[in-house]
Amino acid sequence: MTKILIRGAKVLGGEAQDVLIDGETIAATARQGEIDRSGTGLSADGVDTVIEAAGQVLLPGLVDLHTHLREPGREDSETVLTGTRAAASGGYTAVFAMANTFPVADTAGVVEQVYRLGQEAGYCDVQPIGAVTVGLEGKKLSELGAMHESAAKVTVFSDDGKCVDDAVIMRRALEYVKAFGGVIAQHAQEPRLTEGAQMNEGIVSAELGLGGWPAVAEESIIARDVLLAEHVGSRVHICHLSTAGSVEIVRWAKSRGIDVTAEVTPHHLLLTDELVRSYNPVYKVNPPLRTERDVMALREALADGTIDIVATDHAPHPHEDKDCEWAAAAMGMVGLETALSVVQQTMVETGLLDWAGVAERMSFAPARIGGLSHHGRPVSAGEPANLVLVDTSYRGVVDPAHFASRSRNTPYEGRELPGRVTHTFLRGRTTVVDGKLA
Repeated sequence: MTKILIRGAKVLGGEAQDVLIDGETIAATARQGEIDRSGTGLSADGVDTVIEAAGQVLLPGLVDLHTHLREPGREDSETVLTGTRAAASGGYTAVFAMANTFPVADTAGVVEQVYRLGQEAGYCDVQPIGAVTVGLEGKKLSELGAMHESAAKVTVFSDDGKCVDDAVIMRRALEYVKAFGGVIAQHAQEPRLTEGAQMNEGIVSAELGLGGWPAVAEESIIARDVLLAEHVGSRVHICHLSTAGSVEIVRWAKSRGIDVTAEVTPHHLLLTDELVRSYNPVYKVNPPLRTERDVMALREALADGTIDIVATDHAPHPHEDKDCEWAAAAMGMVGLETALSVVQQTMVETGLLDWAGVAERMSFAPARIGGLSHHGRPVSAGEPANLVLVDTSYRGVVDPAHFASRSRNTPYEGRELPGRVTHTFLRGRTTVVDGKLA
């Protein structure tokens, strides 16, 4: 059992503290200057490793409710091993793996395979998300109960990448998971309104002559689904919310007491559809990058709690699927290794959130929504030692050549971003040390 002493870190951005890790748990914490038997702070006697962390911020390990690990079936894009290495590099100790694999994760067998691959990889915990419908086809419910009863204990279900557009199927799914406290995570995209869509519908799409993805295609599904959730008394989670109108619908639903939660991605907090003028397919994503007005509304909604969490929608693609003409390019961006930096820039440095607020939206709340009882825990004695240490004063230019992910499709290449994960701890074991994978 290894003992690690973290000295002088600002826990949740607050006062400097010493934190002692003993094995898999936090053994003790003490504010700098508090007197114990050894004098000031916690004693280093019998400690294997001392980390001098003065000025750095210590957070609970991050939890991502929306990650694409691609395995099984698209190991050319990502594997559970490379994806969890990327997650650890970004400060994550748990990720939820989306179901759009090949074969689709719509049976107990496939979700158990993903779960065990995560255990073998060891860089972070992997919690599979089960498909809502067989083959993501939207016609027949998948084995929701069997996946929940499997070794993977699935509680979150999503056809992400596709919308559960049939209202009857969506209602049945909400009713089914209610029996065991599950949640349906909806990719809100009315398919008929987005046929041939290439980017956000608006001034830029009109000028470029690209097919538009209108905001109403997202908003209409969210409005329907919050009403369905209210009708059956179940839980619905909105994936990658991206428009100002969607914010207002979720805010209204919460005011009525509807059990709805929502996520926003880092790229929707920072980037706008103006970037599409470059025709660089790295900016092609679903839902698309929206307007500056939408970006500002999303930031405000995340700050006031209308949007509950930040989720990466980490979507790796091989080089050939992005290094092509815009119309032929795949949709999606990698995000695990840059998410915390983007949140620092857009939310912390703008004064919209403090670090305790970041911990709520990137650790506590996603763990709570997904039912992970051993993640998103307070940084205090007796709790699991799932932690991330962040050098918030760091500034660096994003270079995807240094990514742990197998894919390089980042929209931030060459952009300066703040903050750097120096250490990540999974149940007391260091997965990242001095900014490098252990």
